[in-house]
Amino acid sequence: MRHLHTHAPLILDIAGTALTDTDRRRLAHPLTGGMILFARNWTDRAQLTALCADIKSVRSDLLILVDHEGGRVQRFRTDGFTHLPTMRTLGELWIQDDAGLPGSGAMHATNAATACGYVLAAELRACGVDMSFTPVLDLDFGSSGVIGDRAFARDPRIVSLLAKSLMHGLLQAGMANCGKHFPGHGFVKADSHTEIPVDKRSLKNILSDDALPYGWLNSSLNSVMPAHVIYPKVDSRPAGFSKGWLQDILRQQLGFQGAVFSDDLSMAGARLIDGEQVSYTQAAVTALNAGCDLVLLCNQSTADSEGGGQAVDQLIQGLQQAKKTGQWHLSAASEARRRALLPVIPALDWDLLMRQAPYLQALALLP
Repeated sequence: MRHLHTHAPLILDIAGTALTDTDRRRLAHPLTGGMILFARNWTDRAQLTALCADIKSVRSDLLILVDHEGGRVQRFRTDGFTHLPTMRTLGELWIQDDAGLPGSGAMHATNAATACGYVLAAELRACGVDMSFTPVLDLDFGSSGVIGDRAFARDPRIVSLLAKSLMHGLLQAGMANCGKHFPGHGFVKADSHTEIPVDKRSLKNILSDDALPYGWLNSSLNSVMPAHVIYPKVDSRPAGFSKGWLQDILRQQLGFQGAVFSDDLSMAGARLIDGEQVSYTQAAVTALNAGCDLVLLCNQSTADSEGGGQAVDQLIQGLQQAKKTGQWHLSAASEARRRALLPVIPALDWDLLMRQAPYLQALALLP
């Protein structure tokens, strides 16, 4: 049965490889909009396919998401899943021209990026996954270890065209996309998983470089994930908690119309707001009020996490209470943007996909 919700902003996870009764209760909650998968939720394709079907049996409108970019960020790597190249590999193709054909490297690179997007999305969808948080739009300044070869290139023009080509491949398989990490995570050295990075450049500098892909791709991007980075010359808060970044710049100035996901609220850079560590609920409310449509809480469902897995229920209850007290209001527009990310064309069965001519052609085009 399809449940109707006015706004389901929470993206949660689970500890194991199958749903428990606690998982089902959390996923059935009207404030839950989806679930993100990790390597710990994977055994093999049969298990993943069964898990995804079970999630959809709880609520058919739940988004099933994963970080599956290629290179070192790829959650599923065995039992037939293709080892996808790094995005830097695609960027390097750009400058490898055929003899006597200036610019041919760029053409080869865009074609390979589309092939990569199709293989990535078709394999995930064959197992029941709706969407991957890709492509990375960060620029490769050579200073960020956490971004590094996840970025296509240093030049925002190359990044934009390769990202658009990859998104074309995702679209061919019926998958939405997510550009990240707005307005740019590539310049700072700190890893926001463990500390709060600070980028001291001016707004003019960032808009004329890192943020360019977001404006150039505003008709192609379905969703965006902001960086857990503070840009003090623009706002004292990280971008994901900043109305200035999300509403004034991303939506108004750059013309973005799609969904905005917060990055993981459990990251070190996620709960430092105005110099203070806040609760997951406070972080979620702040992100939603700043302009996020959806908020992620990851790795807090496991027994060895802080709170022994109780943080997930505390966030659900806290957000419910925040709604009741008027600290946060449901948004029909946000819910429409969430639902727009759900696939609308059926996925191919894995065995059929393995014999499909476009898939085989795409595999052959991967660098």
